[in-house]
Amino acid sequence: MVGRENSDDAGVFLLTDEIALVQTVDFFTPIVNDPYDFGRIAVANALSDIYAMGAEPVTALNIVCFPTKTMDLAYLREILRGGLDKLHEAGALLLGGHSVEDREIKYGMAVTGIARPEEVKTNSSARPGDALVLTKPIGTGILATALKGGLIGEDDFTEAVEWMATLNKTAAEVMKKYRVSACTDVTGFGLIGHALEMATASRVKIEIQAGKVPLLPGAYDMASIGMVPAGTYANRDFCSSKVEISESVDPVLVDLLADAQTSGGLLVALDAADAAKMVEELRGLGLSLAAEIGTVLKSDEPQVIIAP
Repeated sequence: MVGRENSDDAGVFLLTDEIALVQTVDFFTPIVNDPYDFGRIAVANALSDIYAMGAEPVTALNIVCFPTKTMDLAYLREILRGGLDKLHEAGALLLGGHSVEDREIKYGMAVTGIARPEEVKTNSSARPGDALVLTKPIGTGILATALKGGLIGEDDFTEAVEWMATLNKTAAEVMKKYRVSACTDVTGFGLIGHALEMATASRVKIEIQAGKVPLLPGAYDMASIGMVPAGTYANRDFCSSKVEISESVDPVLVDLLADAQTSGGLLVALDAADAAKMVEELRGLGLSLAAEIGTVLKSDEPQVIIAP
């Protein structure tokens, strides 16, 4: 049902007339110092692709790279404990996994989910007139860079950690109640990059109102003094030919919109009449910074417009 054609979040295979199999894999190096938190974030991130497709995770396999000869296995146990706790929170089961000796720590999961075929969401069916809702704030890449640079402390990064470790489960459940046409999650290509993927796959123009995009506390301040990772500039360069930025948009906000995210929220295109109610429900369920951030426009050429 869904393959590689539109850079979607997961692959989908029609197993029976009533069951679609949804599969994804994701793993990365540590973004935080605490091994337990790293495990939680890595698994929340891997599960996110399943939720973005409108599916429910069922089983998972660990993927582990670890320097067993030079690092205490206690760190690995904490990583795996954090991951397992997050998987159980999602209601899925760990079936096994694979590990290799590596000089650099890497962790994540291959996840299998299921959905009714008619409930599968993709990034390729956004409709002109739809509103855009973002379920989590952005800025994790910039704050992680500031932490590594010693400009903020661990306490200043706590809220970012909790947002990254927050499952997109609640957002996916709420999404099923509304007239949603398309969905994707916001991760390594930043909000601009993933919006452009949706615009390209759906053959539409997407307008993002930069001033409405929710930001993590401190992210704007750190971006304004240059704590911008290389990945952010790479995202801007890659998208530049199809992104139009209004002259009145704060350039610091543009950096934030291109910031590579880890375990970001869902970017949802839905009937404009439903957007305010969906945001209200998301906030009431703990996603306190969920916001309506833009609209989908008719266009012959896929494009992202950054408006004030």
